[in-house]
Amino acid sequence: MFTENFEHNRKLLKDTLRSDECFDIIERDIELNGKKAVMFYIDGFVKDDTMEHIMEFFYLNTEDDITVDARTFASHCVPYVEVDVMGDLDMVVKNVLSGVSCIIIDGFTECIMLDMRTYPQRSTSEPQDDKVLRGSKDGFVETLIFNCALIRRRIRDPQFTTTALCVGKSSKTDIVMCYMKDKVDKSLLKTLKKKIENLDVVALAMNQQSLIEALYPKKWYNPFPKVKYTERPDVAAAVALKGSIVILVDNSPSALLLPTSIFEVLEEADDYYFPPITGTYIRLARYLITIISVILTPLWLLAVQNPDFVPETFSFVIPDSSQVNISIFWQLILIEIGIDGLRLAALNTPDSLSTSLSIVGAIAFSQFAIDSGWFSMEVILYMAFVTIANYSQPSYELGYSLKFLRVILLVLTKIFNFWGFVAGIALNIVLLFTNKTLSGKSYMYPLFPLNPKELLYKLTRIRSSAKKAD
Repeated sequence: MFTENFEHNRKLLKDTLRSDECFDIIERDIELNGKKAVMFYIDGFVKDDTMEHIMEFFYLNTEDDITVDARTFASHCVPYVEVDVMGDLDMVVKNVLSGVSCIIIDGFTECIMLDMRTYPQRSTSEPQDDKVLRGSKDGFVETLIFNCALIRRRIRDPQFTTTALCVGKSSKTDIVMCYMKDKVDKSLLKTLKKKIENLDVVALAMNQQSLIEALYPKKWYNPFPKVKYTERPDVAAAVALKGSIVILVDNSPSALLLPTSIFEVLEEADDYYFPPITGTYIRLARYLITIISVILTPLWLLAVQNPDFVPETFSFVIPDSSQVNISIFWQLILIEIGIDGLRLAALNTPDSLSTSLSIVGAIAFSQFAIDSGWFSMEVILYMAFVTIANYSQPSYELGYSLKFLRVILLVLTKIFNFWGFVAGIALNIVLLFTNKTLSGKSYMYPLFPLNPKELLYKLTRIRSSAKKAD
């Protein structure tokens, strides 16, 4: 607890912060109009030019009487905008470790807090995962305050609200919930805020993923994503204006969008940056390709296992059995794993080598694999289509969900033939309809429960002016 004793306050904060053991925690002695003072701050988190101007003001100002309390001093004698007064030791320590500078003055029972922090950050360039042909080219970065500003720049409405929370006993990670107060689902907002405030975790080591797993520990076996991610501030602003909640986590360059459904996960920004007819075509094409990417190889495996049921017109899909050394099922499974191996290799390959190694990997998995007798030409063709089709939708998490469903469908088709294929389709549908998001809302809304008007908006790209503002 802070007292009027300067040395006591100084030692208390010094021992708590362990500034003697941490080289980047700076303890700077100063003098304010004859009174002893000390400043604590983190090196690298302070704007040097701003600190220089404040220190210059303190040293040159010899007229102001500072024999008053801390709050009067902060409001009359500190030439800075973001200034606060704190007397709670835990809050002072948390703010100092977050980058806020702290001043202890002899005779004051509270600390003066100056928010002069700045964080190292990259430029707000276009995200790699959410690229668009039209529209803005800025994206979220790892600094929370800048991400809030990118959304605030697009929503100039006093109803737009940003609520700050803190999670993690050790990490004390800052989280911000952004929403329109007049449009948001009040019950969802209250429930979500209560869940976050009551989280008992040591740290959010993996940022957003750690937060999601802490908020939603059940039904991990359902592969479909529980939330939608975006690295685009224009997308975050758009969903907030519709009444959704945007969650920003410090040190993460993406936002969580709640509530979500399978239709919203499949949406992308280009749907709205093109005219309605083009946007509708792109969206419907994406839906169709996504469905085909799941059932194409299992359906082909079913045809190979039952060639007598294949119409003569499509008899060309049946490969020559004399050229197959490994069963079609195992070829498909091996390539599923092999493609992930190539993908992981590409992620860990230096940029200067990635292009050449990608070409070598593609050649090795095509012509050489066919000539050596490992894989048939048809398997390479269908798996190439499936791999490319996975990237027709923007969600990386959904891409792996579809992959898992496809593998399950392959296994059931191999074991139980036609009825296995039917059971796999039924299982996939059940997983879709039983997946519960953080909001508790149906994952298939507005298809289930049925809302024809909203379903029309999800399936087609209606003119923006067609939906009236609330």
